[in-house]
Amino acid sequence: MYQPLLLDANWNNGVFMIVIFAIVCVVLVGILINFMMSGKKKEDSETTE
Repeated sequence: MYQPLLLDANWNNGVFMIVIFAIVCVVLVGILINFMMSGKKKEDSETTE
């Protein structure tokens, strides 16, 4: 029977790199949201004074 070449590949390294990339993306988005939230608080306090 014919077996596609992709099924013979070792996926461990690829899956590991995708997981690391996903973790880095989530951390960067979290840092960005944190900066955005802290910036809004400072702008609100400056406009009230």
